[in-house]
Amino acid sequence: MAEFASIDPSIGTEFARWPVASTSERRALLAAGQRAARDARSTSFEERAALLRAIGAELTKRRVELAATATREMGKPTKEALAEVDKCAAGCDYFAEHGPAMLADEELDGGEAYASYLPLGLIFAIMPWNYPYWQVFRHLAPAIMAGNAVLVKHAENTLGVAHALVDAARAAGAPEGLIGTIVCSVEEAKEVIESAEVAAVTLTGSTGAGSKVAAIAGAVWKKTVLELGGSDGFVVLEDADVERAAKVAVTARFQNCGQSCIAAKRFIVVDAVADAFTEAFVSGVRGLVVGDPTSEGTTVGPMARGDLRAQLAKQLDGATAGGAKVLVDGGVRGGEGFYFEPVVLAVTDTGSPVWAQETFGPIAPILRVPDEAAALAAMNDSDYGLGGNVWTADVARGRAFARRVDSGAVFVNGMTASDPRLPFGGVKRSGYGRELSTVGTREFTNVQTVWVGPAGG
Repeated sequence: MAEFASIDPSIGTEFARWPVASTSERRALLAAGQRAARDARSTSFEERAALLRAIGAELTKRRVELAATATREMGKPTKEALAEVDKCAAGCDYFAEHGPAMLADEELDGGEAYASYLPLGLIFAIMPWNYPYWQVFRHLAPAIMAGNAVLVKHAENTLGVAHALVDAARAAGAPEGLIGTIVCSVEEAKEVIESAEVAAVTLTGSTGAGSKVAAIAGAVWKKTVLELGGSDGFVVLEDADVERAAKVAVTARFQNCGQSCIAAKRFIVVDAVADAFTEAFVSGVRGLVVGDPTSEGTTVGPMARGDLRAQLAKQLDGATAGGAKVLVDGGVRGGEGFYFEPVVLAVTDTGSPVWAQETFGPIAPILRVPDEAAALAAMNDSDYGLGGNVWTADVARGRAFARRVDSGAVFVNGMTASDPRLPFGGVKRSGYGRELSTVGTREFTNVQTVWVGPAGG
């Protein structure tokens, strides 16, 4: 029987194996999910909200255990893992409170018509490893609030998280099949997408994976929401608070070992403040502590997998061979585990691998530009369009700059983040559709128009 392994990235040692579901087990999971979706359709908003609150409470109860599982499977520092679990619990509470208003019938045409937001059914969710709880709850909480069921295919290296999540949901009172997990290969995932039980698909992952999922789902007329890669620009204009921008930039790049779709990955700084920003940023990066993710003082843990570290090292070698100047010298650390010391580079060539490609790890390239117009051009010169930042003392200037950026989100004088109150998603090769907020809550619904004429007339 085929199996997937859980490997502790801090030491590179396998500690668990997970059998792939058999054909009969996959069919049983799909049937249970479809039944749960049919039952959920008839539940009230109050019942769905009560379940979400119960799940949030169960996550809080188990937060230490859940965080430890994520840390052991993908290397996230304990304090970041705890914060992630807490964010999921808060997200459950948010959608329990605000979901009913987001999904209420919407009056149209002076009352003769209205739009209803009705559940689609069983949603198949293909999820990544980098935020193994939040990536799931970001779509799961709104989907459950809308009356759907969810079957999750988690990343192969975080299957302990996947099972822990389902266990918590069941302990909170989720009916069988409403929130499920399936262990399967990519080939088997194709069969799940094509199955009659699945109504729609969501994926958070690479651009390549998104393209394949969209093609498979499109061939069988199923809706998809794709949250894919990102190479967010972080622009610092000449009137910015440089010290504050540099401090936030360190977190924006190196949180979660830089393994985030919305991490700042391209730093674009106007010449007038480039020296000051670079000095402050480099100082902050040198203060990071790389080490055991369970240690309290660690700020950067290991990368999640050895192959990911090797890919990042290849991008770094390509950049330095192409003339990038090393400002903070890091890279692959010898010894056990998949550690990669933070790197800061000064680049002039926007064709450099660390600029033109998405770097999913702790490398930060800095590009100097003459002015705001050049900064905007560099910001938009990317195949990706997920998020971005602009720093300026003039808020009106920041708003105007944001409107010219080709991305799903722009944060002015702040770090890009996913927040239940805000729509989340991208454009270009970063995908389509939205999660979170009212927009995301309605993504997996049938927007049904009802027009009512006079009785008997």
